[in-house]
Amino acid sequence: MRIRAPEDPLFEPISYGRRGPGRRDRLSLAHIEQIVRTVARTPEVMVKVLPSAANSASAVRKHLAYVARNGEVELETDDGRRLEDRDAAADLIEDWDLDLAECQAGACRPQGRPAPKLVHKLVHKLVFSMPAGTPADKVLMATQGFCREQWALKHRYAIALHTDEPHPHVHVIVKAVSEQGERLDIRKATLRDWREAFASHLRRVGVRANATPKVVRGETSPRKSDAVFRAAQRGASTHIRARSEKAAAAVGAPDRLEALAIRQVRETRRALERGWLAASEALRNQGEIRHADQTRRFVQTLPPARTEREWLRAEHIDQATSLRTDHRGRAR
Repeated sequence: MRIRAPEDPLFEPISYGRRGPGRRDRLSLAHIEQIVRTVARTPEVMVKVLPSAANSASAVRKHLAYVARNGEVELETDDGRRLEDRDAAADLIEDWDLDLAECQAGACRPQGRPAPKLVHKLVHKLVFSMPAGTPADKVLMATQGFCREQWALKHRYAIALHTDEPHPHVHVIVKAVSEQGERLDIRKATLRDWREAFASHLRRVGVRANATPKVVRGETSPRKSDAVFRAAQRGASTHIRARSEKAAAAVGAPDRLEALAIRQVRETRRALERGWLAASEALRNQGEIRHADQTRRFVQTLPPARTEREWLRAEHIDQATSLRTDHRGRAR
């Protein structure tokens, strides 16, 4: 499912820089707008696919009940209904014929035996979110517009806004098989297009939003799973602690694999800087002096180019330094 027109691809600074001065195209208006958003560090959207775990009709019912907070949070459906009761999850399972779909997929429970595991998903569980401080009602409006554009009269879906965390987010449960019998498959390219479309819908409702890959922004820090991230915030992540201590203990010359990773990270960073500086030059040649200067400053303030082990080692050192400072303060 492609959203972005093929003749208007995203601006990719690395490939742009590789073309050489005589082969670089004039920047289009869409590319200039994207560059301006990126170098201004416009808030980045997030579109995430939750792990399926169990994907039976009963598991989907439990997830719908969780999203609806057992009737305390309103569920909005593709046909415009607003459900706010404890039976909403069960009603949707019946309305979407998920029990039937489960049997058609060969997962009906034989007498006295556990139901076999489904090969295909019954639903996709998605989360659309923005950083803290973004108006929750605008995030909901943008998600509503995105869902209508993508799945209206095709895939059944339900959405719910959650505001119990600093960053507003909307849960979306979309039936994997459309009313026309077509299965929705989600690939990396699909998620990339969805991020761009979601950002576009946010901008339509007046929210500054961008959708660029991490590499374009010079970010190399490792991504943590939700469970690990939440545990790290509480200071209770044994996973992060163990990896940080292991990285900190690996003093001296890096091994062959780490040396290769360091070289790749540094080479990618040099290519990225060349690309952004080439974009700055192109902007200047097109009369966009202010944006050209802003792009050059953006290059000068990119985050450090580190491997995952280097990030973990730096994080471990920062934590140790913070603890020492805290102890000194208490001693006084």
